[in-house]
Amino acid sequence: MKIAIVCYPTFGGSGVVATELGLELARRGHEIHFITYSQPVRLALLNPNIHYHEVNVPEYPLFHYQPYELALSSKLVDMVKLHKIEILHVHYAIPHAYAGYMAKQMLKSEGIRIPMITTLHGTDITLVGNHPFYKPAVSFSINKSDYVTSVSQSLKEDTYKLFDIKKEIEVIPNFIEIDKERTDVNSACHRSLMATQDQKIITHISNFRKVKRIPDVIKTFYEIQKTIPSKLMMVGEGPEKEIAEKMCDDLKINDKVIFFGNSNEIDKILSYSDLFLLPSETESFGLAALEAMASGVPVISSNSGGLPEVNKQGFSGYLSNVGDVEDMAKNAITILSDDETLLKFKRNALELAKEFDILKIMPIYEKLYEKALQKYEDKNMVK
Repeated sequence: MKIAIVCYPTFGGSGVVATELGLELARRGHEIHFITYSQPVRLALLNPNIHYHEVNVPEYPLFHYQPYELALSSKLVDMVKLHKIEILHVHYAIPHAYAGYMAKQMLKSEGIRIPMITTLHGTDITLVGNHPFYKPAVSFSINKSDYVTSVSQSLKEDTYKLFDIKKEIEVIPNFIEIDKERTDVNSACHRSLMATQDQKIITHISNFRKVKRIPDVIKTFYEIQKTIPSKLMMVGEGPEKEIAEKMCDDLKINDKVIFFGNSNEIDKILSYSDLFLLPSETESFGLAALEAMASGVPVISSNSGGLPEVNKQGFSGYLSNVGDVEDMAKNAITILSDDETLLKFKRNALELAKEFDILKIMPIYEKLYEKALQKYEDKNMVK
């Protein structure tokens, strides 16, 4: 199959999932075309089945904001015609599904019919998409998609609750590549560079937005380190980072916290970690938690959004009410206080992560693509 994938190319979860999906599809022999404004951060163009097409938005004095949706829809039309692309798979309802629909209409006027699958990831529904300015466009884009998927049951329910959706939404969870090598024994980045032998390593990875409740990460760690000798690894960039740095300074724990910024070495950092903190206000799925679990790292998280679908209470970690820093710290100490208990949770975390192995999820997407193609073949035959 020839599949176009439209996504954000950044460090965010939706871009990571879309990129990993395309990479695995390419390994399975499908021809994949990534269409976005810059090369996705996890995309390596080493497979002959992978192609990247940059969307350029020319500057023009008339436009106060450059019309990316217009440029994207035009690019989609050109690439579908040039490469005989058979399926559009867009990640995020806006602007991607909206641009995808416009591309479909332009192609239809030239006698080309192509199915579009829209995958909902979270903030396109619960945050940005729910804004009154965008809500009609989001509803329209979803309803005009041929097939719609969401990354969790929680997000599916939120979508039906917040929008007037007529389409059936299929839950296809996010995934992880379990079999890939997650540690680099030859790397200079050894555990001893981050913590002493008697210290536990606690990690948080995110885009440092307000929804991630970064102050709760610092507060939880502050309580943990009173009992457990430990270091905190903060990975990512965003508006809340400066607040977190100031909190560490005020609490006098600067020497116990390392701010890495954005990193392409997430697997290495997680391979040395003992515990992962994710106290978010909400998560549509919790991909960062799954990545930690796939490295055998138990998770302390909030019980909001899709997190209970990923992190199993008392098995792979613990869940607490949003903002309950005291309970999160208590649960973390329970796991870290005893080496045997920690080892048990580490094994459990990896075992649960295997349920989301990409090899289990990929056939679901392939089946959906085949169904979409068959539907359009039947339509064209009727036509």
